[in-house]
Amino acid sequence: MATQLQIVPTEILLDFDLPQREAAFFYGLFLRGHSPEELRRDIAVPPVVMAKWHREAERQPELRDLFTRMIEYRRHVLAIFDALVGTDGRPHRLQ
Repeated sequence: MATQLQIVPTEILLDFDLPQREAAFFYGLFLRGHSPEELRRDIAVPPVVMAKWHREAERQPELRDLFTRMIEYRRHVLAIFDALVGTDGRPHRLQ
């Protein structure tokens, strides 16, 4: 019986369902004095990395969905972080 190669462990895929957890981690760093601009750069997927993933997806089409999901996940984390920090860089309380 042939086994199928699993590219990404299941627990990593499940982590994509919890962007709030990652946004909270970055928000904690913000509360400890890290610059919101610096943290936004850390959260976002840099254009160089996106170009590399695009080239990889061209070579291995089975990775395209994973890369798309990773990019959307990072965008979601960034949106949550922005909502927590607010546009003026001061923390906002969410109720």
